[in-house]
Amino acid sequence: MFTEKDHTFVVCAYKENPHIEETIRSLKNQTVASNIILSTSTPNDFLKEICKKYSIPMIVNPNGKGAGSDWNYGYDHAETQLVTVAHQDDYYECDFLEKTLQYANRCDNIILLYTDYYELRITEKVTKNSILRIKRIMNAPLGWKIFYHSKFVRRRNLSLGDAICCPSVTYNKALVGDAPFDTKYINSCDYKTFADLSKLKGAFVYIPKQLVAHRIYPDSATTKNLSENIRQKEDFEILCDFWPKGIAKLVNKIYATSEKSNEI
Repeated sequence: MFTEKDHTFVVCAYKENPHIEETIRSLKNQTVASNIILSTSTPNDFLKEICKKYSIPMIVNPNGKGAGSDWNYGYDHAETQLVTVAHQDDYYECDFLEKTLQYANRCDNIILLYTDYYELRITEKVTKNSILRIKRIMNAPLGWKIFYHSKFVRRRNLSLGDAICCPSVTYNKALVGDAPFDTKYINSCDYKTFADLSKLKGAFVYIPKQLVAHRIYPDSATTKNLSENIRQKEDFEILCDFWPKGIAKLVNKIYATSEKSNEI
């Protein structure tokens, strides 16, 4: 049975993000307390002071080469079986870990668990829009215990785009292994990783509760990558693993249109 002692939040930090302290406070305020470490490839006095203030160990990746590399470094340094890679500008509801552990103990051979989420646009809390509705429909089957272990269901889900909220994902290192994140992609390293992990024997578990706030703002990586069309190009390459190129192009076009709601 998993407990909070089996879990670590890895906060992946880059430079001097103005939202990181709020993220850390949300992790410190969990109803059940687990381990927290901060991982960065851009150490600076700002991050050192944050870590000192909240008594969080900071580890430094000496060879940071993009998000995938930074996530792998932090993930690999977590000493627990369960790991959540927390993004520096997102916010976690106080019962995120409590609910995640409850679902983790519902079945055997968990590969990963992930939750529903809402958006923070500057100061506005957005719980419903087109992209959130689409993702909830896509994820709904994996909220049923009967489908937790179904490779077919989760791969059909991912064949229509990436509906998994990356910062909400908790990984089981016993099944996922070391360094799971793809380092080839600038934006879609998480999507490629989910597609690869979907082939494993074990459970994908969706928790249909809005337990993470994903922050949308002009300087966020999501917004920048959408504006530069990086995500669409990388998603197309991943979709080609599921479909012939003609169908992959159509699916990507439809999904990219829905993703326009992430632009500022």
